[in-house]
Amino acid sequence: MDTVQQEMTDDFVTVESIFVRQRNCHLLKAQLSPIFTDYYLHLMQHGLRNEDPVDSLLKNLTAYFTLHLVSRPWAEYHAWTINLRSPLVANLFVSGSSLTESVVARAFTEDVRVPDQNTLFTQMIRDGKNPQTSVILLHGDTPETWVEDYYRQSEQRIIRCFELPDENFILITAQPDADLDWLQNLTLEDAAAIEKNEETKVMETRRLRFHCGCTIDKILPTIRTMKKDFADLLSEQGKLDITCPRCAAQYVVTPDMLQDGPGEREEE
Repeated sequence: MDTVQQEMTDDFVTVESIFVRQRNCHLLKAQLSPIFTDYYLHLMQHGLRNEDPVDSLLKNLTAYFTLHLVSRPWAEYHAWTINLRSPLVANLFVSGSSLTESVVARAFTEDVRVPDQNTLFTQMIRDGKNPQTSVILLHGDTPETWVEDYYRQSEQRIIRCFELPDENFILITAQPDADLDWLQNLTLEDAAAIEKNEETKVMETRRLRFHCGCTIDKILPTIRTMKKDFADLLSEQGKLDITCPRCAAQYVVTPDMLQDGPGEREEE
C-alpha cells in the first residue's frame, strides 16, 4: 500500500446539531480539520493538486455541505454539482450521506461548459424512491452565498453560513416562527458566541469523514462490460487510465485484469 495512504488519518468529524431556543433556529457546527487533512492526503496519494481559488472554494463548499447533511434525515444521499463561470470556470462536486458517514469532493477544471450564470445541480436519493433533482441559479461568487441561495430557493428558508478560526464552520437555519431579524443581522462575532449568549440544546451529533470507497475491484466489472469499447485503446497503449468521477482517484487497468472472473486484486 502507498506510504501516503498509510498516513491518512481516517478520522471522523463530529457535527453537533443544536436548537437555539427563543430564536427558533437550528445551529450546526463542526471543526473540519480531519476532513480537510484526509482530502489533501487523498490528492497527494493520486498525484493531484487543486490550485487556488479552486482549492479554497471546494474546501469551504465541502465544509458547509457536511453541515447540511446533518441538517437532513439520516436515510438520504445528497450530491451537489456547481457549474461556475465566476470567479472562474470550473465544476465543483460534493456528495455524501449520514448513513455511510462519508463525504467526498472533487473539482473539474478541464473541458467545463461555461454557463450563463453560476448554477447548482442537486440530487437527493432515499431508499426505494426515485431521485429528486433540482437546478438552481446562484448569485455571488462564494460558497456562503451559494448555500444561502440553495436554502432560499429549494427549502424556502433563510440560512447563514460562517467560517470561524481554526477551520471551524457554522451553519444556522431558520425554523418555523424563527426570529428572522436576529438571524439576518448575525455578525461573525455573534455567531461564534451563540452558545454563550443564547439558550441552546444539543439535539444530536453525527460523525462524518472524507471517504469515497472506490477500489479497482469495484471498477473492473463495469470496465469488463465495456471491454469492446476500449479494445483499440488497450491494443495501442496496453492499459486504461481510469479516474473515479466522485473523488478523482486514478487507477491503471491492464488487459489481463479484464479477463472474466471474480479474482480479487490489490489496489494500485
